Amino acid sequence: MAAAREVDQRVEVIRRRLAFEAAPAEFAAGWRAADAELAARILAARERLGTVLLPDTELRRIAALCAAFEVDGMRADLVTARTAVAHAAWRGAREVTEEDVRVAARLALPHRRRRDPFDEPELDDKALDEALNQAAEHAGPPTDTDLPDTDLPDTDSLDLDPPDLDPPDPPDGGGPPDGPDGGGAPPPAEQNSAQPPPDRGSAAGDGPSRPAPAPAQPFRARLLTVPGVGEGAPGRRSRARTEQGRVVRAALDNPHRVADLHLPATVLAAAPHQRARGRTGPGLRLLRDDLRHAVREGREGNLVLFVVDASGSMAARRRMAAVSGAVLSLLRDAYQRRDKVGLVTFRGAGAELLLPPTSSVPTAVARLRRLRTGGRTPLADGLLRARRVLAAERLRDPKRRPLLVLLTDGRATVATRAGNHPMADALRAAALLAGDGVATVVVDCESGPVRLGLAAQLAAVAGAPVVTVAELSAEQVTGVVRAARAA
Repeated sequence: MAAAREVDQRVEVIRRRLAFEAAPAEFAAGWRAADAELAARILAARERLGTVLLPDTELRRIAALCAAFEVDGMRADLVTARTAVAHAAWRGAREVTEEDVRVAARLALPHRRRRDPFDEPELDDKALDEALNQAAEHAGPPTDTDLPDTDLPDTDSLDLDPPDLDPPDPPDGGGPPDGPDGGGAPPPAEQNSAQPPPDRGSAAGDGPSRPAPAPAQPFRARLLTVPGVGEGAPGRRSRARTEQGRVVRAALDNPHRVADLHLPATVLAAAPHQRARGRTGPGLRLLRDDLRHAVREGREGNLVLFVVDASGSMAARRRMAAVSGAVLSLLRDAYQRRDKVGLVTFRGAGAELLLPPTSSVPTAVARLRRLRTGGRTPLADGLLRARRVLAAERLRDPKRRPLLVLLTDGRATVATRAGNHPMADALRAAALLAGDGVATVVVDCESGPVRLGLAAQLAAVAGAPVVTVAELSAEQVTGVVRAARAA
């Protein structure tokens, strides 16, 4: 869903909303007749739905259209056919036409064309026209291999002429109001990406910013994990004690479920005492103290907080495209491993929490695509902002362990206060994160023949492994690497 971009439509939405708030009863009375006409048209369409004919030519057009868009399975064909029949009934027509198929395709196919969970569900008019032109070649007479026609009711004697019901726009401009704005403001993750956010760099007095280049081709990311064993929500990233994982050892505490009983360890604990307990026949004599609990280990989901350097030193087109592609790849990996994600960026005069921790990874992808670059490098502020975010999240969800992924070239040009050295502040911030026990991975984005190695210094203070952007790809390393595990 997205708000209308036409000024006149937006003005009309606001006007009607204000009129409703000023006099709800009078407003409803003014639209009662239009609402009744619309309801009557819907009822009429529902009654004639079973009598609408779907000709073989249009059925073949639907099948060819779905094949042209390479949708998976046959459900898209079925849903498109049903939608086309419903639209024809809404028009009051006797049978489905090409226009009904076009409308149905726009409703049923966009989200089924996605090949990646982060692809936008869209279907532009040009692609639809080309696909319909291709489908027209297959919309000819049926061949001998077509399925037999389904018997449909005789509709010749029915009066299916559409009633003259063309009501004005509903009072909310086409959809129910979502709040005081009447549905005119989409959530931040769904705003039109063609309209960039305000230039924060200029407001900060740090020079103009510009949109980040398109991300490089995503890749299958290597596994980054949190060291140790946690007890967080089920997932597929780091080691954790779970109820369904593999048994790793026996514990002395009594099991709470039969499935938690470690049978071999229980037998071994009871066996030496059988004679003392007076056993003379088959079977073991067990006491409560003999029972052993099976400790199981599986995988948990983590909070993966991305801290991205978007300053001028990173704004070279190829470098920022590579960094964006790496973050996109890691976000896809987080999506598959059931992680929560957050996104902090820093540039200009400070750091910004672009996305608070959330389970909606596609929202993080949408925010990443609106990233702005340019300006100085407040590296320390970015790390301190990440520390505050993790502290707040630790109170909300104490069992979910965090993994901080810092993507930077290590350069720092903005101190936390006047008179401080920017790099010294950044190293102190990294030491604070290490003191909090935050597992960190530093992705060194430095490139070119002359390299300062500042990201490696930062990683050493944070107690973190350092990898390059190229080393994030699972295809370029041998085996699965636990990059955040303690040495």
